Amino acid sequence: MRTTIAAIGAVLLLTTLTACSDDGGDDAKPAAESSAPAPDPDETFLAAVEAAGFASWDDTGPTDEELVTFPPLWCGELEAGHSVAYLLDDPTYYPIGRDWGTAKPDAQELIVLGAESYCPKMREQVVEELRASGAY
Repeated sequence: MRTTIAAIGAVLLLTTLTACSDDGGDDAKPAAESSAPAPDPDETFLAAVEAAGFASWDDTGPTDEELVTFPPLWCGELEAGHSVAYLLDDPTYYPIGRDWGTAKPDAQELIVLGAESYCPKMREQVVEELRASGAY
C-alpha cells in the first residue's frame, strides 16, 4: 500500500512538473504587460497637427488649449450620426477662434487627425465621406 501511495505521489509530482514546463512555467519569458497606458489623445493629436503644418495658421493659429476642445465635440457628433459636412457647416464645430481661422481643406484634415486620436473607430467613416465629396 505504501508503494502504491508513493507511486501515485510520484506520478502527480511528475505530471505537475511537466504541466509547468509545457505551459511556460518558470523557464518562460514573462508576458508583455498588457496594462501599458494608452497614448494621450491630446498629445497624439497636437503632435499630428504640428506635423501637418497647416498653412491657414501661418500668421495666427490656435493655442493647444483651444485646439483640443474640438475633437471630443467632433467625435460626439460623428458617433451620434452626424457627417463631416455637418461639422464644417456649424460654427460650433468649425475650428475657428477669435483671432484665427482655418481654411476648409485644413479643417477637413484636422477632423481626420482628431478622429485618429480621439475616436479611431470613426476615422474610416470620416475619410470615406471626405473622399466621396472629392475633398480628400
